[in-house]
Amino acid sequence: MSRVVVERAGLLESAHRVHVAVVDSEGRLSASVGDAERVVFHRSAAKPFQAVPLVDDEVAERFALTTEELALCCASHSGEPEHEALARSILSKAGLDESDLECGPHLPLDRAAAEALLRAGGSPSAIHNNCSGKHAGMLALAVAHGWPTRGYIRQDHPVQVRMVAEMCRWTKLQEDEIGLGQDGCGVVSFATPLARLAGGFARLGGADGPPRQIVSAMCAHPFLVAGTGRFGTALGRAAGERLFGKTGAEGVFAVGANDGSFGMAV
Repeated sequence: MSRVVVERAGLLESAHRVHVAVVDSEGRLSASVGDAERVVFHRSAAKPFQAVPLVDDEVAERFALTTEELALCCASHSGEPEHEALARSILSKAGLDESDLECGPHLPLDRAAAEALLRAGGSPSAIHNNCSGKHAGMLALAVAHGWPTRGYIRQDHPVQVRMVAEMCRWTKLQEDEIGLGQDGCGVVSFATPLARLAGGFARLGGADGPPRQIVSAMCAHPFLVAGTGRFGTALGRAAGERLFGKTGAEGVFAVGANDGSFGMAV
């Protein structure tokens, strides 16, 4: 069993089993730790794939979404002022506002931003949700296609149907081979073998055409994809244009090479 241990004063405090898969864009396993075929929910690590329809369907062009706004659509952001402003901007460009978000409220993940909000007499709202960028992008997709905006988080809504198809595209799995659940923000969450998530990041990193915009946005703006003091921000700044990475919940993290040479999922 592969594991990471945490010690305090020389005593074992906790131990965590680790599974890692590294694959190329053809899905060939290059290296692994633990079980590379372990089925995991991608959770927020799926966000780069969920943002691809914005560029493939020319939604970004129609609403003049900036590179920064595309990065936020991939984010599990910390709710800092820059994140909040971009989420509001995406919604405004699509003719919507915060009331259209169905992701639910929570305090900003960034402590300073949360304290500033409370000191000002404010209260947490959906715009502070770490998934508000993704939800704003999904709403823009609905508006662009003429789909209803209400209920866009439901599994049978055209937006979520499109998300499932997008996951099939990047993981190279059939729909009935992908486990479906509900994410913490209400939308559909996807479960696949760890190696399939890694392969998806490798393919996205090596993609041509519109999907390249998503990778470029994440590489250029790692702070917007994460936030102050976050591992994703530090990784992006250290790697520059070479890598793009995305955290998920429950210890999931995925990384892709910008040239498509490999993808890794933990």
